[in-house]
Amino acid sequence: MPPTGSQIRTQFLKYFEQRGHRVVHSSSLIPPDETLLFTNAGMNQFKDVFLGADKRDYNRAATSQKCVRAGGKHNDLENVGFTNRHHTFFEMLGNFSFGDYFKKDAIAYAWELVTSPEWYGVDKNRLYATIFKGSEGVPRDTDAEKYWQEVGVPKERIFAMGMKDNFWQMGDTGPCGPCSEIHYDCGVEASDKKHPDCAAGKCQFPCPHDCGRYMEIWNLVFMQFDRDASGKLTPLPKPSIDTGMGLERIAAVLQGKVSNYDTDLFTPLIKRAAELTGVDAKKELEAENKKSSAASLRVIADHARCVTFLISDGVLPSNEGRGYVLRKILRRGIRHGRLLGQEKPFMHEMVHAVRDLMSDAYPELKETAERVAKTVRAEEEQFGRTLQIGSARLESLIADIKKSGKDTLEGAAAFNLYETFGLPADFIEDAARDQGLRFDLKGFDAAKAAEQERARASWKGGAKQSAAPVYRDLDKTKFEGYTQTESRDCEVLAIVKDGQGARELKAGEKGEVVLDHTPFYADSGGQVGDIGVFRDSSGNVVAEVNGCVMPVAGVRAHKVVAKQPLHVGMKVDAAVHADVRRATVRNHTATHLVHAALREVLGKHVKQAGSLVDPKHLRFDFSHFTGVADEELQDIEDLANKEVLKNTRVDVINDVPIDVAINEYKAMALFGEKYGDKVRVIKIGDFSTELCGGIHTTATGEIGLVKLLHESSVSSGVRRVEAITGEDSVRHFRTDHRIVNLTGQLLGQPAEDPDAFRRALESKEEEIKRLRKELEQMRMKSAAASVSSAADQVKEVNGIKVLAQRVDNVDRNQMRTLVDNLRNKLGSGVVVLGSVSEVDGEKKVAIIVGVTKDLTAKVQAGKIVGAVAKKVGGSGGGRPDMAEAGGKDASQLDAALADAPNVVASLVS
Repeated sequence: MPPTGSQIRTQFLKYFEQRGHRVVHSSSLIPPDETLLFTNAGMNQFKDVFLGADKRDYNRAATSQKCVRAGGKHNDLENVGFTNRHHTFFEMLGNFSFGDYFKKDAIAYAWELVTSPEWYGVDKNRLYATIFKGSEGVPRDTDAEKYWQEVGVPKERIFAMGMKDNFWQMGDTGPCGPCSEIHYDCGVEASDKKHPDCAAGKCQFPCPHDCGRYMEIWNLVFMQFDRDASGKLTPLPKPSIDTGMGLERIAAVLQGKVSNYDTDLFTPLIKRAAELTGVDAKKELEAENKKSSAASLRVIADHARCVTFLISDGVLPSNEGRGYVLRKILRRGIRHGRLLGQEKPFMHEMVHAVRDLMSDAYPELKETAERVAKTVRAEEEQFGRTLQIGSARLESLIADIKKSGKDTLEGAAAFNLYETFGLPADFIEDAARDQGLRFDLKGFDAAKAAEQERARASWKGGAKQSAAPVYRDLDKTKFEGYTQTESRDCEVLAIVKDGQGARELKAGEKGEVVLDHTPFYADSGGQVGDIGVFRDSSGNVVAEVNGCVMPVAGVRAHKVVAKQPLHVGMKVDAAVHADVRRATVRNHTATHLVHAALREVLGKHVKQAGSLVDPKHLRFDFSHFTGVADEELQDIEDLANKEVLKNTRVDVINDVPIDVAINEYKAMALFGEKYGDKVRVIKIGDFSTELCGGIHTTATGEIGLVKLLHESSVSSGVRRVEAITGEDSVRHFRTDHRIVNLTGQLLGQPAEDPDAFRRALESKEEEIKRLRKELEQMRMKSAAASVSSAADQVKEVNGIKVLAQRVDNVDRNQMRTLVDNLRNKLGSGVVVLGSVSEVDGEKKVAIIVGVTKDLTAKVQAGKIVGAVAKKVGGSGGGRPDMAEAGGKDASQLDAALADAPNVVASLVS
């Protein structure tokens, strides 16, 4: 019986673990490198290690990395479901060497795992190897060629390829090198048979027609050069290995399937998609027509995996960046469900199918599936409404085209409907054809290509800036800040000024200073870096420290302003500002309490989506679908403060294996953090357990008091709370108390009885509303009275009656009502009203002009109001029958109104 996909994954990791590799858990699909849209390769989580900006306690690793390729240069979305091997989400099996073994061992490992009967046992006669043939000054990879022959690959099955296929580089500069691939002959049945040779089974590797018969299954990258800006290649002192093998592809090989979708990684999902859409899966999958319902089932299965893992890792549907791509993938899955006849929400049910299939390998899905399903359901319902609007827009667009006498639905307009409302291209084309219109397919494709280029450009960025070379060569700084705020005799190991290494800083200069040991905490995990001073042996301040960062893992750079000359090799005493540290620490431990309280009150779907901890306050972003009610916020605050009052001990457990921390301690891993194999666990009784490298109080009582200040929306599905602790919370409560007492005195109602206090406030509010209404009515009556004798002030110019009147201290709504009344009185004519009101101590002019309907062909209100407003330093506009303006010079209002008849006369003549 062929191995399952799960067994293949396990075998891979086991093979390399037995050969001294550390098995590293998959990193998040949200990469720390902001130049990447999604994690798209196994090496992403090790990029800083390859660049020298991170150091690990192992030099061999193996992973099964979850990846997404659906944007940027990997935008193959429209192919997914219609080919055997395109996917949005896939798993990349990889082994890595960080300056340890190189080509010989990498090739030997790969060949043994793939061909040995003890492991995968693939038929050697169906395998080919490729090497780099040499190009652009880089020699042929004769070493790889030799090592493939040594493991038993016949010379005639080793092919040399060029730069495009067999040379890899991280960016325009940096690590690069040749690569070598293993290809598998899937047989003539895998060929698209478009060329006669391919159809007859005569095409040879490498097929010049790229018919699909030969499939790359494993790529071995040999990082052996460093390319500089001029293009020069310098051999790396420690060459490294980065390999990648798609789990879906090797599963197809080992399970004897032509299509990845026919493996057990997909068939349960396809079956569930068929159940949810009412399709006979077996019948459709046997159909040869790739545009049959089978393709839609494959799309749904693939996209369900992608959507589930992206949302589980913290991406949410939106109109930009990662959320935009997620929304496109999800909506494409929904559209294919509709093509199968399912118009009700169903994709959220696919989330549970993905969980059931993949939670053994990714246990986090058990916890996140409900949250993911709710997010998908909400998006499905919103998309249903959007489709209705889009269909109406399409009908309107077609009607306008026919009315104009044109015969073509332009591609750009069609693409706008596709992009904005999710209407499929074939749906738009069918609707156009039904109405006798041509569909501009070329224009549609051009608009689509332009949008894809825009999306690529928005995420292209530059290659990630690596740390200054001086940092990469340094040993880790010994951090002493967990137990102390001062360290003596710290040696200055390096100084960086303007991004370059320097020997010294002069008084007044800014720079970054690295010490051999320090009490300063560096920015990480949401907690800001410490501030403080460096002193010399006499106690004099040598430098002010305004922050601390970690440019390279383990190396702490202090941001300083030198007060005296500071040079490399100098010894200083480093002192953290203790009061500021204590305030920050209170807020950090309180963040853990608030997080746990949120999960207790709102539900276990709550997951951190970002945080900031500084001396003044804490800010915590979390996943939740609606605003948090006041009663819920009170419950959250009460729960956190109960833990404070218990004065629960805060336990710090160091060097815990990450699997033990997650599975035994049930510790929560936090958004955006990178964890090693050994982690630090912060445990607050039975209330909270999290992975955290930050500094905390020794007991919760040190927090003093937690006060929630605000709750707000950050984005769709993400909420934010802000809070204060310690002395800040005491000051806040004291201020609140003073405000309440003062209000009580004004109301004549003591604040001790909250219900009576509220009733008194409500009563006062009703009284204010009543008085405000009476005042407005009085002003309106006064204004109406002032224009009651309007007929006496009407002037006639060129046969048009003009009434210009000043009515102060009325708002614009009241002025509009007056204009309407006066127009009715005139029957035919022009009304110009002006008013002066005081706003924030400043006099503001408002002018409104009304023209009766019978005169708008001769004179328009917008032109009149513009001319009158100029005289008061303003401008305005509006409809032909009603227009408004504002002005700054109240002293000129009377003159402007007096001139209004002349303005009308000039416009009519």
